[in-house]
Amino acid sequence: MIAEAVQHMIRNIVDFPDDVSVKDLDTSRGELLRVRVNPEDIGRVIGRGGRTATAIRTVVDAVSDEHVRVDIMDVRHDRRR
Repeated sequence: MIAEAVQHMIRNIVDFPDDVSVKDLDTSRGELLRVRVNPEDIGRVIGRGGRTATAIRTVVDAVSDEHVRVDIMDVRHDRRR
């Protein structure tokens, strides 16, 4: 549910919404949301001084029962997509 909410938020702030993907992974360090966006949108998602990324992480912390990490990357950094 959180992954879908994050995907919805991010799709509404980027220029290439079809390139947005959010994977929910269980790691040894806990839950991880891996967000991938078009390389041209990475600046929009991170925001000036990281403000947008911080806001996204704050929303995720507010709606989740436990701590969830959010990694934001562009699609060119992971060829396995």
